[in-house]
Amino acid sequence: MANHLSVFDLILEASLLVQLVMLILLIISVISWTLIFRKRNELQLAKSTADSFEDYFWSGQTLNNLYTQLSTHEPPLIGIEGIFFSGFKEFTRLYKEENIEKNAALEGIQRAMRISLIREIDILEDSLPFLATAGSISPYIGLFGTVWGIMSAFRGLGNMHQATLAMVAPGIAEALVATAMGLFAAIPATIAYNRYTNEIDRLISRYNTFSEELFSIFQRQMYKP
Repeated sequence: MANHLSVFDLILEASLLVQLVMLILLIISVISWTLIFRKRNELQLAKSTADSFEDYFWSGQTLNNLYTQLSTHEPPLIGIEGIFFSGFKEFTRLYKEENIEKNAALEGIQRAMRISLIREIDILEDSLPFLATAGSISPYIGLFGTVWGIMSAFRGLGNMHQATLAMVAPGIAEALVATAMGLFAAIPATIAYNRYTNEIDRLISRYNTFSEELFSIFQRQMYKP
C-alpha cells in the first residue's frame, strides 16, 4: 500500500506538526501569489501612466492646462501625476505670495515634490518585504517539517524488531513533501521580488529625473523677469 500513496495521502498521513508546517507554507504561498499578481498590475499601471503622462507633458501643453485637467481626475493620482500635481499646486500657492523670498518658495516646492515622491516610492515598494521574507524563510520552514518527520519515522522504526526500508519510506516521503512545499512557496516569491525590485528601481529613477526637470522649470518661472 505504501508504494501507491499519493501526495495527498502523504499529507493526510503526516504527523500533526508536519501538517501544521504544510498549512503555514500553503498560507504563505497563497498570500505570495496574491501579492505577486496585485503588484504586477500596480507596476503595469504605474508604467503606463508614466509613459502617457510624460508624452503629454512634453507635447507642448502648458502647465496650467495640465494641472487643470488633473484637478478633474478622481483621486488618487499615481506616480508622476501625483508628483507633478503636488509640485505645481505648491508652486501656484507660493508664487502668488508677495512677501516670500524666491529661494524659500523654491524650497517649499521642492519639499512638496519630495514628500510626494517618497509617498509614491512607499506605494511601489509595498508588499516587497513580505515576498522577500517568504522567499528566505519558506525553505527553512519546510526543512524543519522534513527533519521532524524523518525523526518521527526513525523513532517509530526503532521500536520494531525487524526494520525494513518499506516501513520507513512512507514517513520519509511525508517529510519530504514539506521540503517540496517550502520550495514551492519560496521560488516564486524570490523570482517576483527580484523582478519587481528591478522594475521599481527603474520607475524610481524615472520619477527622480522627472522631479528634477520639473523643478528646473519652476526655477525658471520663479526667476523670470
